[in-house]
Amino acid sequence: MLLTLGLTGMDQATEAALKSSFSDANERLGFWILQTEADADFVIVDMDSMYGPMSWLRLHAAGKQVIGLTAAPRTQADFLLLRPFDARQLTSVLGEIGGTQAATVVAAPMPTPAPKPPVAMAAPTPIRIPEPAPVTAPAPAPAPTPAPMAVVAPPPPPPPAPAPQPTVAASAPITPPQAIAPATAPIAVTPAPIEEPATQAIRNTAFMHWLRPGALTGRARYQGGNGPEIFIDFTQRQYHGPSTLKPLAEYFVANVGLRDFEQLDDRAWQTVVAKLGAPLPLSRLQWLGGLLSGEGKLLPGYSPEGRFVLSKWPETEREYPRHFRIATAMMKGPSTIAEIAVSSSVPAADVVDFINANLATGFAEQVGGSIPPSEAGKSGGLLDRLRGR
Repeated sequence: MLLTLGLTGMDQATEAALKSSFSDANERLGFWILQTEADADFVIVDMDSMYGPMSWLRLHAAGKQVIGLTAAPRTQADFLLLRPFDARQLTSVLGEIGGTQAATVVAAPMPTPAPKPPVAMAAPTPIRIPEPAPVTAPAPAPAPTPAPMAVVAPPPPPPPAPAPQPTVAASAPITPPQAIAPATAPIAVTPAPIEEPATQAIRNTAFMHWLRPGALTGRARYQGGNGPEIFIDFTQRQYHGPSTLKPLAEYFVANVGLRDFEQLDDRAWQTVVAKLGAPLPLSRLQWLGGLLSGEGKLLPGYSPEGRFVLSKWPETEREYPRHFRIATAMMKGPSTIAEIAVSSSVPAADVVDFINANLATGFAEQVGGSIPPSEAGKSGGLLDRLRGR
């Protein structure tokens, strides 16, 4: 069974690289044909380009199967081709799709043939079978005695934590980056700048402080309140935790101190993450912090009368289905909050929260519009801390 593949929504260099990889991949597979977008059943779309999401929306409405080419670990497309790609990765994706299609064909029920009319047969002559000699069954062997179950003694309880000493050096379990790191590679702390009075009212400043690049290094476990565990690699800017963001929202409400992070050495880290899934980018948590920080009001330093635009397509979260419509409206060009709300049919407060989240991660920017005098000069405070500058 031959399958058809098309390419769209990408620049010429990406298209040429894909065609070259496809030629190598199809030499191994042999059941794909490269066609135009209109004639193909499966289409590769560059989701990281400006027009990629628009192409996905159009193809999805036309009933096409879309293979999303993206550097993000997730995509709204039916299949994922991670960037950077090569012939081996493309072979794996196309082979998986081909196997799925073949399984669908094999699973289809075969038609039941019409029954044939019975054929009359003469009754067979009975055959006399001699009675078999009785067989004496051997005595059953005695059942083996099961070995006693080994009991593993529980590990001794951890020693009680020492009482904090009055000096800073004795109470801090995590050393600054300037100090010589011991063998366990503890979390290093960069001194935080003094909080500005205007940002004291932002509820998530404390937690967002620890997420910015350079604030901490190393690996740690964090869990607060009734929320789930998250394991953060501050050096690699990744974390292991739930795939959804809403269960982590309470972490951005309460203040979080350095002692709330449990330091993990390499051995403990490898033991924990071996049971978890693939790591997620720490920028997702910064995005969530920006989403929750304003509560329907723009971050300091931005004018409600200004025009906003997305500089690149963000990875919209499935938990927030309205965000896809907002992003689509903002990709059309600089627009006011009211214009985006009307174009996306989403309340203005949700539009503002989405803009804040993408301002915090550098995906959105304001074009024109005056900044109120009372807010002038503040954009370098909270927003820079959200972005990690």
